Amino acid sequence: MKQLFTLGFLMLTGSAMAQHSAIAPKSTIPVVATDSEADIIRKAAHVVPTANQFAALKNEFIAFIHFGPNTFTRMEWGNGKEDPAIFALEKLDTDQWCAAMKAAGMKMVIITVKHHDGFVLWQSRYTRHGIMSTGFRNGKGDILRDLTASCKKYGLKLGVYLSPADLFQIENAEGLYGNLSKYTERTIPRAVPGRPFKDKRTFKFKVDDYNEYFLNQLFELLTEYGEVHEVWFDGAHPKTKGGQQYNYTAWKKLIHTLAPKAVIFGREDVRWCGNESGGTRPQEWNVIPYEFNPTTASQFPDMEKEDLALRPQLLQAKFLHYQQAETNTSIREGWFYRDDERQQVRSADDVFDIYERAAGGNSTFLLNIPPNREGRFSPADSAVLMETGRRIRETYGKNLFAGAKGPAALTDNNPATILSLKQDTGSFILQTPRPVTINRIVLQEAVRTHSERVEGHAVDVWENGAWKEVIAAHNIGYKKILRFPAVTGNRFRIRVTGSRMAPAISHVSAHFFKSRPPQLAVMQGADGNITIAPKKETFGWKPHGQDAGKNLGNTFDIYYTIRQKNGTVSAPVKYTTPFTLPSGEIHAVAVHEGDTGAVARKVIGLPKLPWKLVSVSSEDAKHPGAHAFDGNARTWWQSDDGGEHAITIDLGAAQPLASFAYTPQTAHRNGMLQKGRLAISNDGVNWTPVEEFTFGNLINDPVTRYHYLRSTTNARYVRITLLEAAGGSKSLAIAELDFFL
Repeated sequence: MKQLFTLGFLMLTGSAMAQHSAIAPKSTIPVVATDSEADIIRKAAHVVPTANQFAALKNEFIAFIHFGPNTFTRMEWGNGKEDPAIFALEKLDTDQWCAAMKAAGMKMVIITVKHHDGFVLWQSRYTRHGIMSTGFRNGKGDILRDLTASCKKYGLKLGVYLSPADLFQIENAEGLYGNLSKYTERTIPRAVPGRPFKDKRTFKFKVDDYNEYFLNQLFELLTEYGEVHEVWFDGAHPKTKGGQQYNYTAWKKLIHTLAPKAVIFGREDVRWCGNESGGTRPQEWNVIPYEFNPTTASQFPDMEKEDLALRPQLLQAKFLHYQQAETNTSIREGWFYRDDERQQVRSADDVFDIYERAAGGNSTFLLNIPPNREGRFSPADSAVLMETGRRIRETYGKNLFAGAKGPAALTDNNPATILSLKQDTGSFILQTPRPVTINRIVLQEAVRTHSERVEGHAVDVWENGAWKEVIAAHNIGYKKILRFPAVTGNRFRIRVTGSRMAPAISHVSAHFFKSRPPQLAVMQGADGNITIAPKKETFGWKPHGQDAGKNLGNTFDIYYTIRQKNGTVSAPVKYTTPFTLPSGEIHAVAVHEGDTGAVARKVIGLPKLPWKLVSVSSEDAKHPGAHAFDGNARTWWQSDDGGEHAITIDLGAAQPLASFAYTPQTAHRNGMLQKGRLAISNDGVNWTPVEEFTFGNLINDPVTRYHYLRSTTNARYVRITLLEAAGGSKSLAIAELDFFL
């Protein structure tokens, strides 16, 4: 049996670092001109995270909070000219925030205590542009203090986002940003009469007015609100003035002294992943090539290349530096809350998929949840967080390799022990007491001591007397979640197929994700073909291009029935390919392992391929009249503002019409068809008004609406005229028109 568990690997030892001992593990290692390619790769294999970085990696899933005047103005970026009174907060429930974040499995929350508009959420001594100038708790409120208390109650770490950009300090006549003040020695914190600090430490820095202001506020945040674990700096600058420069060297010294456990985002500790959509690289490496020394630098460029840290890029480096990625995105369409009617919320499928791709792809998942104007997370957001957390616990709370025979370092349930492979390739086997069904495997390297080294690996299952490959992938790093179709067995082999140096594995576990039948959509194309498929995400903000359902490995069958006008219902039929149907109503469900999803319904309309646009009152170049019946609800006809609006369509032949449907566009509120008139014609010249119709509550509920005619009428030409648009809009927009027999 010994051979069974020793294929290609040697045992764990704490002394595996003896190999190539000339290179000491460090977070930054310089490359010299005489280094060969092999030397550079060997150096990369010794770049390790600092203690603070490693602690941040272990957070894995963390929260972002954007809250401020933009919450009330419904803007993404303020202009710095807002009256603080516009922040009309009456209630605040940070306990509710933290309870929801804890339930989601998050370990830290980062709050935007100052966004680009310069408005502050704490009782700062150094400005009046903030919470102290609002009616919230008679100007005595302190959102950061409330959140700090809630974090302690729920066991969450705290981080702060202090925007270097500050539009209030730019736009205000007495503002400090870019005021061309001289650099002189200043004492931080600057004393303020009546507001002494309990922390009596002071610092001397040679800075200008704005840097002094910024340092004073950092001192407040890092000494009066408990332990801070991350300081988050945004690189965005909506406006600059006076050539203002940031003295990051001073900021860094203050942070390292006052918050010794904090990592700094946007600088040398933690980097932006390169997008705000929840997109992830196929290979996310945290050993990063630099042309300059990142430990002494003040400016850090965005890193957006997909091949950011692959071998070819490392070979161009002058410094090799450990700098982990945060995959940041928002649960809503935008960073700030706007409303619960038009601002879409990500599905639990989407959030869970990003979690597995980000936290399971060698990065940290930073998800923004913006509180609403009642000081709470909205119900839709909370529901997604609860469901995401339930899936994480249900999937990863049980290790199906528990009790397996294999390398002692990986079966002793001790993360401090590691399995060191002898060479750049190798394998190990785990054998469970009985067959298990799995579709997830988690692997981790001992990055704190041995860096990230694995460049290729695969998983095999012993099946019918032979090894069968289940999945192959590239790097591992701090954590890799492998996702694959479910397999059943009791012998599994993990192979390292390539690495930068003999790797050290610190963890392996197996899991099963139980997929659910998806919500379906029944769609009828312009040619009349009916397609039944999982409903696509309506979330349209900064798309990441991923199919969450497919990524999660959802498997299911689709069955449908046809309901005719006379009430008869066909026997269930398994859906395989698109089909046509003259009339009727489709009812469809997805079925997975005995579970049945929600019923999707679609009344079948006339095929639109023969239809022709006769006229529209006006049209936008990007939204022409033909989009009103192209079979695609994501495109629409949009008229100009003002005047009488109508669309006329030739159906291609006279048809007995019994009803019609209007589908509004959902990109904005303009042009909702609240009240209209249908007219018909058989020659396109002589028109007969049929009847008027009304569709209510479209702005709050922009879904397809049906109007049933009082009697069936024959017509070849139809005309829809706008009588009244919702919300006082002056235009008309139609995503789809459908007519039914």
